[in-house]
Amino acid sequence: MDDSRDMFGDTPPWDDENENQDEPGAAELEAAGQHSMFGEPEPVEPAPEAEAPPTAAELEAAGQSAMFGEAAAPVPAAAKPAPVAAGKAPAPAQPAAAQPYRVLARKYRPQTFAELIGQEAMVQTLANAIKRDRLAHAFLMTGVRGVGKTSTARLIAKALNCIGVDGQGGPTIDPCGKCEPCVAIAEGRHIDVIEMDAASHTGVDDVREIIEAVRYSAVSARYKIYIIDEVHMLSRNAFNALLKTLEEPPAHVKFLFATTEVDKLPVTVLSRCQRFDLRRIPAPMLAGHFAYVCRQEGVEAEDEALAMVAAAAEGSVRDGLSILDQAIAHADLDGADLDGVVQVSAEKVRDMLGLSDKSVQRGLVAAILEGKGPDLLDIVARQFSLGVEPIAIMRGLMDLIHRIAVAQVAGNAADAHSTEEREAIEGWAQRLRAGQLHRLWQLLLKGHDEVKSAPDPLVAAQMALLRIMHAADMPDPGALVRKLEEIAARAPAAAPALEGGAPVPGAPAASAPTAIMPRWEALVDDVEHIGELSTANTMRMQVRVVELAPGLLRYTQPPAFREDIASILRGGLQAATGERWQVERVDAEGAPTLVEIAEVKKGADAEALRAAPLVEATMAAFPGAELIEDDRPAAIGGGRNWRR
Repeated sequence: MDDSRDMFGDTPPWDDENENQDEPGAAELEAAGQHSMFGEPEPVEPAPEAEAPPTAAELEAAGQSAMFGEAAAPVPAAAKPAPVAAGKAPAPAQPAAAQPYRVLARKYRPQTFAELIGQEAMVQTLANAIKRDRLAHAFLMTGVRGVGKTSTARLIAKALNCIGVDGQGGPTIDPCGKCEPCVAIAEGRHIDVIEMDAASHTGVDDVREIIEAVRYSAVSARYKIYIIDEVHMLSRNAFNALLKTLEEPPAHVKFLFATTEVDKLPVTVLSRCQRFDLRRIPAPMLAGHFAYVCRQEGVEAEDEALAMVAAAAEGSVRDGLSILDQAIAHADLDGADLDGVVQVSAEKVRDMLGLSDKSVQRGLVAAILEGKGPDLLDIVARQFSLGVEPIAIMRGLMDLIHRIAVAQVAGNAADAHSTEEREAIEGWAQRLRAGQLHRLWQLLLKGHDEVKSAPDPLVAAQMALLRIMHAADMPDPGALVRKLEEIAARAPAAAPALEGGAPVPGAPAASAPTAIMPRWEALVDDVEHIGELSTANTMRMQVRVVELAPGLLRYTQPPAFREDIASILRGGLQAATGERWQVERVDAEGAPTLVEIAEVKKGADAEALRAAPLVEATMAAFPGAELIEDDRPAAIGGGRNWRR
């Protein structure tokens, strides 16, 4: 037994009763196991006996809280737990987690159809379908980003699964938002509403999981709903695998698709869905919605600032709320009033978005219309130094010209944000002509494209605006024609030109061409029609008719032509008429050739054109102008080509 004492100690375990008192019991071991699995339980605070003054450590902790922010609530001295036994680490204090900030686009996501703005037609269609129990098995929401496609899909899921506060309700267009399905769907944790992002689940295997799962009925809801966002990202094989289930799903299954690019969806999918095209939200409606959000957030915003945010959103509520969130953060705290209310000013929003000031735009238009080049360049330079991009200056001017044109048609500037702006727009609308406004728009549009592609946008903007300034006071074509007509009406009537025009130098004065020349011209045309083109040209250029009778032609030639053409003329006339002709060249004075007559007529027409009152008025209005005649045939671009 001495060996046993060496192995197990001097005293047997059953004989020592005092050494085992510190060993934990079964309850303590169980509690320790639970602690290791689930963490230390919260200490039970004993009833406070008396409030003790703060210790130095507590005062130091309070000072650190003032410097670095509030930490966990300090534990009073009377409520402190008992000291922990040696060897055991104290449980760390668990501070209350602060609610993280939610951006406005998520915080103000519509929770009811009444909060969904700008989609009244779709809401009415769904309301009627629910009332008449004509619910489709698949819905497709399409539209630009931020108009409420995914939000609409979640609202439809709530409307179809709502059971009411009493638990007895059915599908409704106005879900209560308080029952368990509504709350779970809003929080994204309902087991029967499955939301899938098709951008990250594009394959056919992901669709096979849906096909396998639709066979089972809903666990706790009325319908099992699949919301597939960005459905156009699914692959072709995935679409093909989904077609049969999408066409004939079980009665308890509904599909809700959302996409921004509906043209990428196969026609076979489109034909199986009830499609809703969500519209862009108008800028005035967006501005009103942003004003409501600002009131809810305790923020004061100028109407012009909200209008700028709504215009920058381009019809997207999410984009607008993101810009508004940024504008609230960008607002100067120094501009807040005594109550600490943040004020969003138009100037700050303009600086944030890099927009051109409205007053600066009006100053630029005034400088352009008044021809003040130095003022124009100075305004552009100041805007560029403030960080406004030249392309933004051009866009601002285009927007102002468009508003002036609309005010000219409507009769007033209904979209003006200030009295000064309204008076300026309406004044230009009354003073400027429609042709001037449209010319300014075309010149600005061309300048916008030049600034966009130029290596130096500032220089391109300056040159474009100077060109617009120089062309702004030019009359439009209609006004120019009216002005010329007025000048022509005041000008004295020109003397009528002599009939027949001036004679061609070297051409004989025709004694009696009236009877001979029409018959000779007809003979020449007959020779040309039978294909004798060379003979016809010779007859036009070299034959001065002296005598013309049936079967007889006596002629003479201009001094420049001396060759004998009698045989050529005889053959051509015989081929054209079928008769034998006697052709003689004589030394006598004949009628001018057909070419000489055409030149005389052309000169007379030119003199008559120059003597016209409208042409004379045009020459007087534009000194140094010249009349340019195009003698080319119309087939190769000459003459009057009305399509150019």
